[in-house]
Amino acid sequence: MGIVERKERQRKEVRDSILEAAWRLVNEEGWQSLSIRKIADAIEYSVPVVYDHFENKEAILFEFNKLGFKLLGEKIKETKEKYSTSAEQLEAIAYTYWDFAFKNQEYYQVMFGLGMPGCDQVKKMPEILNFTQTIEAIIKEIVDANSNTEANTHLKLNTFWSMLHGLVSINLMTSESKEEFNKMILKDFISVFIKGLEK
Repeated sequence: MGIVERKERQRKEVRDSILEAAWRLVNEEGWQSLSIRKIADAIEYSVPVVYDHFENKEAILFEFNKLGFKLLGEKIKETKEKYSTSAEQLEAIAYTYWDFAFKNQEYYQVMFGLGMPGCDQVKKMPEILNFTQTIEAIIKEIVDANSNTEANTHLKLNTFWSMLHGLVSINLMTSESKEEFNKMILKDFISVFIKGLEK
């Protein structure tokens, strides 16, 4: 291995250790307490070393944001492949989204809260585009199959996502468990939503 390759490998190892330390700190103390200083202490390097790899804390959050959307996108594609009709796929995806949010709360918080990327960053994040395109394609299949010329698939995608995210957020904010009731709400929403696409 040449000098250039060795340096590149070492750089990647340090970068990976920064992300691993940041994730460990998040799981132990929460996103709000994450700092460059704490990360540097955790990996036993100086603060400038962390800044050499990431411009600021937001750049680290951006990496976790990308990873979160990548994981969610993979789960959604796996779910889609299990069902034959578009309506079944869309319903199953809603439950997959729900399960992802509660099983991966740290990711969900950075994806839709403190680490939510701006429009300029979204363009650099194909993970979000892949996620939304998968869902919009299914919505379009339902609309086309029912010759629903009045439905705007992009609008319907945003309605679907907004309702899912809203219901998840309400549940994440409350300490009182109403999962069974809220899954009934989720089922009702999906049913009404799909019927609206089929008009």
